[in-house]
Amino acid sequence: MMKSNESAKDKQIIIVLSEFNKKIIERLLIGATDSFLQFGGVESNLKVFRVPGAFEIPGTINQILKNQKAHAIIALGAVIKGETPHFDFVAGESAKGLSTISRKNNIPIINGILTTDNVEQATERSVPGGRNKGWEAMETALKTVSVYNEIQSTF
Repeated sequence: MMKSNESAKDKQIIIVLSEFNKKIIERLLIGATDSFLQFGGVESNLKVFRVPGAFEIPGTINQILKNQKAHAIIALGAVIKGETPHFDFVAGESAKGLSTISRKNNIPIINGILTTDNVEQATERSVPGGRNKGWEAMETALKTVSVYNEIQSTF
């Protein structure tokens, strides 16, 4: 896990949360929220938008960028492989959408969407107080905000 000295103080972070695989995503959200608060964030500066699935996350982030102010946006979800190629389409398209949006905007867009082969892997990556990818996504967002600020203020 990345060790961050970054502060969430005075940072406004938006999380877009896929509601599919509810037990897993709620644990990711707890991890991200705990991380935000641990690094000095105020709960009122953390906003969560819930969408049906990971496929809807990039479009929602696009709407947020047009209508909201934030220092970073974090995508959280869990796409778990099943018996059909649906997994490949959802995981690939959501990742591609997030990557495209990230390159075209001046705030960090963090991909915290789990893509696992089974529920056990997703459960392992969402343990509260342990190896939680929601926590890690928040740390990544805070560090990247700092890097963006440094780049934008240099020279």
